[in-house]
Amino acid sequence: MTKIKAIIVDDERLARVNLKKLLEPHPEIEIVGETGSCIGAIELINLHNPGLIFLDIQLSGETGFDLLELIDNSIKIIFVTAYDEYAMRAFEVNAIDYLLKPVNPERLNASIERVITREKTQKSAAKSYEYSDSIYVHLNNYASRFIKISSITFIEPVGNYSKIVTIEGKHCLVLKTLKQWQEELPDNNFVRIHRSSIVNIEHVDHIEKKSNTCHRAFLKNISEPLEVSRRYAKKLKSLN
Repeated sequence: MTKIKAIIVDDERLARVNLKKLLEPHPEIEIVGETGSCIGAIELINLHNPGLIFLDIQLSGETGFDLLELIDNSIKIIFVTAYDEYAMRAFEVNAIDYLLKPVNPERLNASIERVITREKTQKSAAKSYEYSDSIYVHLNNYASRFIKISSITFIEPVGNYSKIVTIEGKHCLVLKTLKQWQEELPDNNFVRIHRSSIVNIEHVDHIEKKSNTCHRAFLKNISEPLEVSRRYAKKLKSLN
């Protein structure tokens, strides 16, 4: 299979050396760079476009979670850290795995297998919907109807459901997660702008900068703007 490009982000040089040694039996993983800071990681990501990051939690004056706010969520993350108290938060951001130092080679092997499996699954999985398709949804307890994928303005989570809002102002609940929608909707038309929303870029009127860490997307026929986290703002601007 094609090698998966990876970077190591850890502010301890010895930890980076040890991890690279443990990765030597895995030729499918190509380490293209290493750094001890979020700024260094951004530079490596822009230069090499890696598909995987081995990421420490505690960096000098910052954390690995700070980096996640700045990068695309398609990059797979394996946390490698000496701290066990961040495990739940790590999996909330869809990390592949959470490895404790000193890294157990067998646990690392399992993590790599998980990365490879997900990589194969993503490459083989086709998008379920075309932009011109229609889907059948329940509007309430008494009515159902077909709505066009192209009419969807944005989608947001509501518990185990997701709420679809259309350009006509109609809305409905569907038993599907945002992650599932992201995998099924056409990439050229729909983009994740925050952990709590996916938007149809055809229905984005304009984007405003709210602060250094946050933007707002104003949608057509929608009165309230949606928050755009910094990690998605650049991508949304490039598509809009």
